[in-house]
Amino acid sequence: MSKQIDPRGPRFGAAITVVVLAVILLTIPSNVAVILLGIQATAHALGAFVGLQAQPYGILYRKLVAPKLGKPSVLEAVEPPQFAQLVGFLFAVTGLVALLAGAQLVATVAVAFALGAAFLNAAFNFCLGCEMYLMGKRIFS
Repeated sequence: MSKQIDPRGPRFGAAITVVVLAVILLTIPSNVAVILLGIQATAHALGAFVGLQAQPYGILYRKLVAPKLGKPSVLEAVEPPQFAQLVGFLFAVTGLVALLAGAQLVATVAVAFALGAAFLNAAFNFCLGCEMYLMGKRIFS
């Protein structure tokens, strides 16, 4: 049995991600955009490669928000949201490399796609990266 997590944590993280990515889009091509995108890429990297327990937004959720909400009514497997963190990391790194290379359009598109996916999760509880994971699991199993 895989590790189970509170699904409200990744949704909370997606809401923070929406704000960060929106600020990045509004500030491209500034140093602020580069710094924030580096921070966002690091947050995604921690969630994808170390585990969701190391993702900074998840830590905020577990320490500050979850104790006020009580136990979740359902749990979900950790693997789909962790894969979603990997997808977010790839978009953030693409945007960061593009910004550093002066390819503002590529950076804008990468950040906009990531923002769209994060918004779907935050607003509608639809995790695009999670769905990609589940689809891949069905195809390759």
